Amino acid sequence: MSERLQMMERRSAAVDLVRALRPAAPLPLALVMVLTLAICDVTAQQADTRSETNYAVPDLGSLPDDAQGRLVRRGRDLVTATYAHIGPEVSDPAKRYAGNNLACRNCHLDAGIKRFGLPLWGVSEEYPRYDAEVGQDISIEQRVNGCMKRSMNGRAMPTNAPEMKAIVAYLGFLSTGVTAGAPLTGKGAGNMPELDRAADPARGRLIYAATCALCHGLDGGGIRQGLPSMAEGFAFPPLWGPQSFNDGAGMNRLITAANFIHANMPDGTSYDHPQLSVEEAWDVAAFVVAQPRPQKADLALDFPDRATKPVDTPYGPYLDGYSEQQHKFGPFGPIREALKLLQAETAYPQTLQR
Repeated sequence: MSERLQMMERRSAAVDLVRALRPAAPLPLALVMVLTLAICDVTAQQADTRSETNYAVPDLGSLPDDAQGRLVRRGRDLVTATYAHIGPEVSDPAKRYAGNNLACRNCHLDAGIKRFGLPLWGVSEEYPRYDAEVGQDISIEQRVNGCMKRSMNGRAMPTNAPEMKAIVAYLGFLSTGVTAGAPLTGKGAGNMPELDRAADPARGRLIYAATCALCHGLDGGGIRQGLPSMAEGFAFPPLWGPQSFNDGAGMNRLITAANFIHANMPDGTSYDHPQLSVEEAWDVAAFVVAQPRPQKADLALDFPDRATKPVDTPYGPYLDGYSEQQHKFGPFGPIREALKLLQAETAYPQTLQR
């Protein structure tokens, strides 16, 4: 169906709806026009959502048993059991790239293929691209190392390291058939409504104790598999403390954490069937990000263009005049408005990030 015909149908449906809702007394023509345009806009947004591609994750078992197939499978092993291959307890000190015993799959659920579980499909087609955090274009290898240095609290892998090549091969496999820039459903962790108040760690503490502590521990330390020094990782990952992600990780930002929790937690939750309310997800996320964790050096150097700094970045410096407390827990609306004004005054071309 042509775009023009679709628009005509949306306008017709909008007019019909306005007519059905109108009161006994005729509405002013100007009001009818406003309502019609508003409904057209909503239906257009719905059409845009339907135009997204439902990506079919390729079948790993269909790969041949050749060099490339083995490399991809090796990459998946590194994603699912990172601690066993490049963790801090592996036997070869040269391979200890990760600084904790987490696995990539702790954030990228189901080895990076779960909808709204920070999936990894399509990622390869996004790079190289500009990264506001470092202020320059980066490669897919640099993006992987960003996770290594922040979420894994470790050090960068050489670009030519066998482990890096395997992870990149797996990411490429998950991007099979994806067109660069294609809107794929289920990317990220969702985009639930924000609160008009600050998220409350005190409320979140109670929700955490009732909903999360059974798996992640009252102390947030998770549940290990095996004994320390055995490089067997965690059955349930730690959410704070020395074995968790550091304060420069994306999961230490409230918007990311809250959406991830709402779409995926507690275990067994899906985006379509959340178990926590929106408010509960915001508050329990606030409790988690408020806890102590490893500190990454030189965070003040992140986002050299301060106007592109995400509103929930929990560390300064900032351009907008709002406190670190508000950047950490919200509300974020006033911060966005301040940044919009700053961008308009200085003619920044970048789009504000969430």
